[in-house]
Amino acid sequence: MAGLLSRASLIAKAKFSKLLNRAENPSETLDYSYEQQLQLLQNVKRGIADVVTSKKRLQMQTEQLEQSVVKLETQARQALGQNREDLARQALERKSAVQQQLQGLDGQVKQLEDQQEKLVSNEQQLQSRIEAFRTQKEVIKAQYSAAEASVKIGEAATGIGRQMADTGLAIQRAQDKTQEMQARAAAVDELISSGTLEDFTAGGQTQLDKELAQLSSQSQVDSDLARLKAELGSGGETPAIEQGADEAAAAPAEPAAAEEQKQ
Repeated sequence: MAGLLSRASLIAKAKFSKLLNRAENPSETLDYSYEQQLQLLQNVKRGIADVVTSKKRLQMQTEQLEQSVVKLETQARQALGQNREDLARQALERKSAVQQQLQGLDGQVKQLEDQQEKLVSNEQQLQSRIEAFRTQKEVIKAQYSAAEASVKIGEAATGIGRQMADTGLAIQRAQDKTQEMQARAAAVDELISSGTLEDFTAGGQTQLDKELAQLSSQSQVDSDLARLKAELGSGGETPAIEQGADEAAAAPAEPAAAEEQKQ
């Protein structure tokens, strides 16, 4: 059971990783990383400002304690001048306590200064790395954009892109349908010509009716042609074409007449 759960978890993680890889845009990822680094740099700068503020606060306390040491020293002198050794002792005891506080503050100030120097050095190094990353980021984004454009142009030119593939399939389907309709139209024309199908737009005529009508029309044309020839033959004037034809027909008769006279 544990093995099945482990395998299912691995498959789910693999599929989720694949989905993330598809959704990931390198340009957006690089910009986000750059923004995160800038945020980190701002945090370092705020840390430096906090350290400097704390150091300045301790330095102000140090100055106040130093002033207290000078004041207690003066008070002890005044007490001794008035033969008040007890008061002078109290002043010196307070002076000693203040001096101990000063030593502690000096150590804290030194630590803060060391921390400040370390943070400033880290800030400078981080600033340099961020500038280098920004340059590299822009180069990678430009290269990715150029590669992406090349892929799109290549896919569009070769027709392997998803959109161009859909367009190519649509064109192929349209051509197939056009050829199918052309073949169907030719088949219908052939069936109508052979009389297998009737043309209902022809007023209910069958193929036999069409052929008889065609023969009748041809007979009418022949009759009209004979009538026109008869009318032209019986007229007062003979057309030039027919007159030339008559002369050509009469020309062979002259040798026959000469032969009869010799006999």
